[in-house]
Amino acid sequence: MTDTINCGKDTVLTIIPCLNEAAHIAPLLRDLLADPANRRIVVADGGSTDGSREIIRQMAAECERITLLDNPAGIQSAGINRAVAHYGADAAWIARIDAHGVYPDRYVSRLVATAQAQAVDAVVVRLETFAESGFARGVAAAQNSRLGTGGAAHRIGGAGGLVDHGHHALMRRDAFVKAGGYCENMACNEDAELDLRLLAIGARIWLEPDLPVTYFPRRGLRSLLRQYFRYGAGRAATSRRHRRPLRARQALPLGVAPACALALGAPIVPALALPALGWAGVCQAWGIALALRERRADAAWAGSAAMIMHLGWSAGYWKQEIGALASGGRSLPGPSLPFAAS
Repeated sequence: MTDTINCGKDTVLTIIPCLNEAAHIAPLLRDLLADPANRRIVVADGGSTDGSREIIRQMAAECERITLLDNPAGIQSAGINRAVAHYGADAAWIARIDAHGVYPDRYVSRLVATAQAQAVDAVVVRLETFAESGFARGVAAAQNSRLGTGGAAHRIGGAGGLVDHGHHALMRRDAFVKAGGYCENMACNEDAELDLRLLAIGARIWLEPDLPVTYFPRRGLRSLLRQYFRYGAGRAATSRRHRRPLRARQALPLGVAPACALALGAPIVPALALPALGWAGVCQAWGIALALRERRADAAWAGSAAMIMHLGWSAGYWKQEIGALASGGRSLPGPSLPFAAS
């Protein structure tokens, strides 16, 4: 892969959805400014109250390549759509940067070079979770393994090639607009939902394995449970909206919430606890195996982290699905697209 890119002024619109990222936004912006491909960087802020906006304003005053944009809706999908609508007219490409991550050198330049070399409409990348120690280390171990992700190519190191989904990094602006942009009724799973619409218009999505993004996981039990509850609900909405059945790796965790509910009857019928106990045993054994492989005792938390992730995902999925069934589909809002899909 070459790092040579063919671009004119403002060919890449780099967008950073942001909410309370004062600890990370300044170093991230400095890193992006070192890449010549980032000619215009728009930070779509969803109402930060931790000083992020002041940091962005100060850096924007010092560098005209940085722009602060208000994102009243607060969610990432709406912030990216708003940035494209306001500043994307002259852009050939849209680069999506998450504020809470670490990126390879010349990340956007290399994304564009990959897209040009592979003649594709979008480039997605691998997501690698990192934590120093403690429970978060276990979360990272789970999320970087089949235990937590079921074998998704962009999470366990898949080879480069055409895919139907991955961690969003770069898209042609015209393909993004033609597909309708991100659905603003989806606070989660909006990337996978957009990928289905991109594929429907004939777009080609390439997974680039050599440009991984480092992600820092949730550190608390409740925040991890909430995160995966939202993931499950988002996946249910995507599957129902596009009439797409779940893959095996996505369907397996669906039994977790029912198994845990069934186990509540164990004081009366002890055998009712067996499914939940079997699942818990597999997770804990896998966590111990990961700890032995990594030679890190705290990686054994992966078993408990995976149980929280599975339970949250399953509960969120079933809540969304049952709500949609009970309301005849009325509880599932239709796509809210900022651009006229065609």
